[in-house]
Amino acid sequence: MGGLEKKKYERGSATNYITRNRARKKLQLSLPDFRRLCILKGIYPHEPKHKKKVNKGSTAARTFYLLKDIKFLLHEPIVNKFREYKVFVRKLRKAYGKSEWSTVDRLKDNKPTYKLDHIVKERYPTFIDALRDLDDALSMCFLFSTFPRTGKCHVQTIQLCRRLAVEFLNYVIASRSLRKVFLSIKGIYYQAEVLGQPVTWITPYTFAHDHPTDVDYRVMATFTEFYTTLLGFVNFRLYHSLNLLYPPKIDGQADVELKPAEGKEYAMDSESYLEKLSALSASLARVVAPTHEDEVEMDEFPVEGETAEQMDARKKEQEALEKHKKLFEGLRFFLNREVPREPLAFVIRCFGGQVSWDKSLCIGATYDVSDPSITHQIVDRPRVEKQVVGRYYLQPQWVFDSVNAKLCLPVADYFPGVLLPPHLSPFVTEQEGDYVPPEKLKLLALQRGENPGDVRLQDEESEEDEEEEDDSDKEEEEEEEEDESEKEEEMKLKRMEEQKTQSNKTCHLVQRVLWLFRGPW
Repeated sequence: MGGLEKKKYERGSATNYITRNRARKKLQLSLPDFRRLCILKGIYPHEPKHKKKVNKGSTAARTFYLLKDIKFLLHEPIVNKFREYKVFVRKLRKAYGKSEWSTVDRLKDNKPTYKLDHIVKERYPTFIDALRDLDDALSMCFLFSTFPRTGKCHVQTIQLCRRLAVEFLNYVIASRSLRKVFLSIKGIYYQAEVLGQPVTWITPYTFAHDHPTDVDYRVMATFTEFYTTLLGFVNFRLYHSLNLLYPPKIDGQADVELKPAEGKEYAMDSESYLEKLSALSASLARVVAPTHEDEVEMDEFPVEGETAEQMDARKKEQEALEKHKKLFEGLRFFLNREVPREPLAFVIRCFGGQVSWDKSLCIGATYDVSDPSITHQIVDRPRVEKQVVGRYYLQPQWVFDSVNAKLCLPVADYFPGVLLPPHLSPFVTEQEGDYVPPEKLKLLALQRGENPGDVRLQDEESEEDEEEEDDSDKEEEEEEEEDESEKEEEMKLKRMEEQKTQSNKTCHLVQRVLWLFRGPW
C-alpha cells in the first residue's frame, strides 16, 4: 500500500521553533524594535534540544524563538504603535527638510505614544507575582537614579527612577519592613519583607560614573521603561495598604519642622518637594488621620494541625521581630558631613530612630549638632576634637552591624580610630559542619545573652586542653619510639652474640681438623 511521502523537517521539533530573522519578517519589524518588543513582553530565545534538526541540517549559529511566542506577539497593539512612530519620524524629517515649521509643531503635538499598563497586568496576574519579580526592577531603578544627566539616557527617565526609588524607600520606612543590609564592593544590598515576600535589591554607591563603552544602554533603557511602570503600580498599591496618600505627601507637622522657606537655598520650587521626600527624615501624610486608641490584644487560635510547641515558637519569633523593628527607638542620631547620609538615614529611620545632619549639607535637617538629646553621633574620622559628655561617637559600621545582629552591639569596638571588626554578611547561613568564623561565634553568644568573654575563656580552655592532649600524645609517641629503639638494640646485641658463638664454633672445628692432619707423628 502506498502512502504519503514523509518530508524532512515538516513535523516534530523542527516546526516548534522559528529563527529570529523569520520572526522579524513575520512581524514586519526592524531588529531594534523586535528586541524591544520581546523585552517588554518577556519573551526570550530558546535553545532547541536537537539544534541541527531544527536548523534543517545546517550547523550555522542562529537564534531560535518558540513559534507560539511569535504568534502571540502578532496580536500585540504596541506593534502598530511602533509602525506609527516610524511613520512619524519619516514625516518629521521631511518637514524639517522643507523648513515647514508649522507642520513640525503639528507633528510634535500629535506624536504617537503608548502605555505598558496592559502588559504589566498580563505578565503579573496577581500582586504577589509582581512582588516576587520586584528585585530586578528595584536594582535597575536605583542604578538609573544615580546616573549623571548626560546623553546616555533621557533626563526624564533618570528623574522618574529617582522619584520611584524615593517613594519605595519611604514605604519601607513607614512599614518598618527592612530586615538585612550588607555593604559590598558592588554596592549596598538591602532585604525587606513586603507583605510576607522577601525583596532584595542593590543600591550603588554615590560615586562619579564612568560609562563603560561595552554596555548597550538602549537595551537597559527598554528594561527600565517596563520596570518603572511596574514599580509605579506596586508603589500605588503598597501606599494604599498602609493608608498613605499617593503620590506621597509629607505630614503637616513634619512639613513645618522642615522649614520650607530654607528649601529655596537647596533646590528650585519644582524640585524642592522631591528633595524633602528624599531626605527621609519626615513622616508621610495618611488618607485618614490615625486615632490614638488603646491597643486591643487580639485572640490567637492555633492553626489546624499545629502543635502547642510550634505555636509557642511562632509567637516567640513574632515577638523577636517586633523587638527588631524597634531596635533604635528612643535613640537620636547625628550624621557628620563625611559619612554617607542617605543609607544611614534610611536604615536608622527603618528601625524607629530619629536622625539629623548639618543643615548646610542637605535639606531636611530636624535638629542641630548642639542638641543635648543626641545619643549617638556617626563620624568617620580618626579622632574628634570636641566631644560632648554623654554622647557616643561611633563609626558608620556600627549601625549596619547592629541591624544584622538584631541588637545594639557594644560600642567599644566602633570608636573613632579603632580597627573595625569584620563586616559579616547576613545572607550567609552556616550549615552543620561548616567553618564558623570566631566573630560569628561571638555574635551568636551576644544574641543568646552570654558574655563573649566567657566564650573566649572557653575557647582558650579548649585550646589549652587540645594543647595538653597534643603534649600527652607527643609523650606517648616518644615513649613508643624509645621502646622501639630499645627493642632494636636488644635485637642487635642478640645478633652480635649469635655471630660470636658461630665464629667460636668455626675456630674449634678448624683447630680439630688441623690436629687430625698433623697426627701424633
